[in-house]
Amino acid sequence: MKMMKIFGLLISFSLLLLSPFVCQANYDSNFTRPPPRPLFIVSHGRPKFHPQQVHISLAGKDHMRVTYTTDDMHVASMVEYGKHPKKYDKKTAGESTSYRYFFYNSGKIHHVKIGPLQPNTKYYYRCGGHGDEFSFKTPPSKFPIEFAVAGDLGQTDWTLSTLDQMMKRDFDVFLLPGDLSYADTHQPLWDSFGRLLETLASTRPWMVTEGNHEIESFPINDQISFTSYNARWLMPHAESLSHSNLYYSFDVAGVHTVMLGSYTPYDSHSDQYQWLQADLRKVDRKKTPWLVVVMHMPWYSTNKAHYGEGEKMRNALESLLYRAQVDVVFAGHVHTYERFKPIYNKKADPCGPMYITIGDGGNREGLALRFKKPQSPLSVFRESSFGHGRLRIIDHKRAHWSWHRNNDAMSFIADEVSFESPRASSHCRSNRFRGEI
Repeated sequence: MKMMKIFGLLISFSLLLLSPFVCQANYDSNFTRPPPRPLFIVSHGRPKFHPQQVHISLAGKDHMRVTYTTDDMHVASMVEYGKHPKKYDKKTAGESTSYRYFFYNSGKIHHVKIGPLQPNTKYYYRCGGHGDEFSFKTPPSKFPIEFAVAGDLGQTDWTLSTLDQMMKRDFDVFLLPGDLSYADTHQPLWDSFGRLLETLASTRPWMVTEGNHEIESFPINDQISFTSYNARWLMPHAESLSHSNLYYSFDVAGVHTVMLGSYTPYDSHSDQYQWLQADLRKVDRKKTPWLVVVMHMPWYSTNKAHYGEGEKMRNALESLLYRAQVDVVFAGHVHTYERFKPIYNKKADPCGPMYITIGDGGNREGLALRFKKPQSPLSVFRESSFGHGRLRIIDHKRAHWSWHRNNDAMSFIADEVSFESPRASSHCRSNRFRGEI
């Protein structure tokens, strides 16, 4: 354990030196963060054939994708599962991938799509025919449903606190608006991150989108890639007719959730824009009355960190979200928590989405402490503390949002609001100036 802590300190120091070159974070030098904390490194310590880094994600109607990694390249891509412990009456084969990054060679990364599964049901499963038994509960098919939300996780003791607080209360689906491992091209940190979150991520579906710390690039090469992220975190982009793993959508219960890519083209001629437009047009609000959007880069923020970085994306896509009557927009990137009034085009609008920045999951860089003053009347609540959020959709028109600060001995609800979907308002329903998507 002592050696792992020393290794974490060395990696932390090297990341501080290399981060400006290996990720395009565009950090603002005018804001102050607390000193970074050492990384919490989790080693494997088991035979090469033993599955590790197990996590699950939603993969289309009534299906779940199980992802795991083995150091042994001969282990089968296969999941056995059933409704009773140690009794697996079904077995499904999947696919696998691996990648090389300079001198690093990944293990065999397995993706197995299982189903059809029954809603709100506990399943037991084993990966690759070896190792431990895991279990998960499928989300419900109807309201109520609860999402846990936290961005910019990383792998520090702050991260451990966030994950611990999340586990103390049940939820159905986890939403992560970018910046997962903070590996910043140091590939072993992807492996450590997968092991760190396995206890939680193997039991509830994790739906993620990429952040700037998933970018892999160097100054000598203008091209950016997401090789590690795409190999390890396969999301249901094919199931939602997206050609890129960097943006996709999914339905769960009565909620349609759109995961957008802040670091892939989004202008009106881009594939992402065309896909988003088509995806929003297909939403049936009778079947999925709630519409949630998740991205990494916030469009609205009063913090001095990364201020204005999301403006180009907002100008390109905000009108699409507004005309589609999106209810809530989650973002990360800025290491703080902030909740806004419903907004459209920088003005309070009861028919617009409620914007929430929640980039406070536990990253190694610390918190963004400097807010602009005086506080904008559009900003309802803001605080620089680590924590996570809970979005509970009660029925077709009512929901409750709460933000849980976790730098206390126990999780503390520091901000909460009960609200209705704008579509419940006759004013918003009859709003004719929105036009077609």
